Amino acid sequence: MLLDLDRHNPETVAARDSSGGVLSYGEIIALSRRLRESLPERSLMFILTENNTGGIAWVIASLLSGNVPLILNAHTEQALLDILVSTYSPQYVCRPENMGTSFGEEVAADRGYVLERTGATACELHQDLSHMLPTSGSTGSPKLVRHKYDNIEAAALNISTFFRLTKEDRPFMVLPLYYTMGLSMVFSHLKVGATILITDLKMTDPGFWKFLKEEHATSFTGVPFSFEVLDKLRFTRMKLPDLTLLTQGGGKMPTELNLKFAEYCRDNGKRWVATYGQSEGTARMAWLPEEYAISKMGSIGIAVPNGELSLRDTEGNEIKESPATGEMCYRGRNVTMGYARCREDLALGDERNGFLPTGDIAYRDEDGFYFIKGRMGRFLKIFGNRIGLDECEHILKSAVTCECACTGSDDRLIVYLTDIAQQDKALAVLLKSLKLPANVIDIRPIDVLPKNEAGKILYAKLPND
Repeated sequence: MLLDLDRHNPETVAARDSSGGVLSYGEIIALSRRLRESLPERSLMFILTENNTGGIAWVIASLLSGNVPLILNAHTEQALLDILVSTYSPQYVCRPENMGTSFGEEVAADRGYVLERTGATACELHQDLSHMLPTSGSTGSPKLVRHKYDNIEAAALNISTFFRLTKEDRPFMVLPLYYTMGLSMVFSHLKVGATILITDLKMTDPGFWKFLKEEHATSFTGVPFSFEVLDKLRFTRMKLPDLTLLTQGGGKMPTELNLKFAEYCRDNGKRWVATYGQSEGTARMAWLPEEYAISKMGSIGIAVPNGELSLRDTEGNEIKESPATGEMCYRGRNVTMGYARCREDLALGDERNGFLPTGDIAYRDEDGFYFIKGRMGRFLKIFGNRIGLDECEHILKSAVTCECACTGSDDRLIVYLTDIAQQDKALAVLLKSLKLPANVIDIRPIDVLPKNEAGKILYAKLPND
């Protein structure tokens, strides 16, 4: 059985949520059997999830039953949801029962969710296809990442290995189920028979901390924004003896904040582990072992167990020597099959064959540790000068205290600041560092930077006129 779920005691608790929901391993398997018996084989489903035990039950049961779900936020913008439904025509939609929208005839209900038959006809699905996730930052786009069953098993094995997970672990899950890193948490912890503590409460809600403490959470996984909030809440002053592992993914953390949490973990007998991944690699592809959290701070580390990282130059040739800079590539069983942009694409086979050019520019040091320097394509060429937009943001953060984002074209650099009063500082540091004339740097105010659930800036949503 997928993830060896049938090897665990069926009465063992697989998940608890902050609303009082409790889910056992046996209940997940029982729901999967009901789905297998009541739905046509290999049905295409949409699962609109919230962070609760019902969401975990339906997602995992649908995978175990051999049906193929697209896992989405239950609160997806209506315009995007309409596009996805129109593009892929799912046979079934699973949604929270309190969601106002109905998609058809109700055929099943369990744990606060209802399953509805839409009336759409079956479509051809590749035999290896397990599930789909939206691509990061793809608001308004029907583009999906196609995963296969082997990706699930590989990710669960890799992650449980380098985190040294056991059935005694009680991870505190605030990342959404429809987010690749959140879903990978579920896979890896169910693999070892652990109990997942899942919540949709905000970190500023007293109930959040009550749930974490009373359930003796042993680990917390977050994105940089999560740790910014924790820092404002004075997390490092809290007494949390059960919490022994803090893990971070979803992008690079500010250096000062990274150091603060790394030192806190070092001084309090806890582990601080930074990770790197993409949905296209079934979440994590690299990790920084805790013993290097400070000495290699800012690095994404080394490849996960059973994976391999490499660099290649602009001609596509592998760079063997170190230190070196180039496009970072990953090879492993957790590399997904490719993308889908229409219903017919769900019948496609594996287009990647275990190899993924990440699109990230990375530096590999003399010890073999990788550092992300920017994204391919995040460059301008102004007056013949190659300007890295990620590097511009890094330069700005040394001079301003507000949030910033850089975009533009080959005739001007556009800088957005959430505090326009700091534009003089911003302009001065850019002029000094980039050696560009002031008239090609356009600094603009913006109230809030558009971001996705992981806290990454959605550059396509920034005005660029």
